[in-house]
Amino acid sequence: MPPSAVPEPPGGHPGWPAVLGPLRVRGHEVGLRPVRLRDGGDWARIRVRDEHFLRPWEPTTHGGWSRRNSGVEWPGRWWLLRGAARRGLSLPFAITVDGAMAGHVMVGNVVREPLLSGYVGYWLDSTLGGRGITTAAVALVLDHCFGPVRLHRVEATVRPENVASIAVLARLGLRREGLLQRYLDVDGAWRDHYAYAVTAEEVPPGGFAARLVRDGRASRS
Repeated sequence: MPPSAVPEPPGGHPGWPAVLGPLRVRGHEVGLRPVRLRDGGDWARIRVRDEHFLRPWEPTTHGGWSRRNSGVEWPGRWWLLRGAARRGLSLPFAITVDGAMAGHVMVGNVVREPLLSGYVGYWLDSTLGGRGITTAAVALVLDHCFGPVRLHRVEATVRPENVASIAVLARLGLRREGLLQRYLDVDGAWRDHYAYAVTAEEVPPGGFAARLVRDGRASRS
C-alpha cells in the first residue's frame, strides 16, 4: 500500500516519539532517541568546543557562537524542538554513541499529503568522526522516515566543500539532483549547496541499515 493510502492516526503524527537502533560500527553502539531537556550540558560542551569544525556548515549564528550554543540556550531550543515534533513538523533525534549523547539527526520541514516529504540534517562530535557513526545514524533515520513516518521523499542539502557529509549521502545512495546557488546564509555568506534526495521507490531491500550490514559497514547489536 503506498504511503498516501495509509490513514493517519488520530493526534500527533506517525513515528514520533521513537528510539531507533542500535547499530554497531567499529566497536561503537549507535542509536537515536528524542532529544531531552537534560541533554543541554553535553550539547553545549560539544558544540562550543567544535565551533571551528561545525560553523562552516551551519546557518549563520547571530549573537556569537559561544552564546548561541551555551547551556542556557538549550532549554528554549529544546522546547521549540519538542513542540515542532509534537505537531508533526520535525523529528529531532539525539545520536547516542555507547549510550552518551554525541550529536543530532534532524528531520525537518515534514509535510504530509500530498508531498509526504522532509529534509535530513546532522552533526556529530568531531572526536568521533571517520568511524561510520554518522552514516549509521542517518541510515536509521531514513529507514524510520520511509517506514513508520510514511514519507515518500527525503532531501538533504550540503555545501560542495563538505566532503565528509557528501560521502555520507553517497554511501547511503542519495541522488545528487543539482546545485542550489546562494541557497543558504552559512558562516556569514550566501553559499551554494548541492541538493540530494531519495524516494520510497529507491529504498534498498530491507532498508538502509540492512544494506550497511550486508556491506560489512555495520552489524546489529
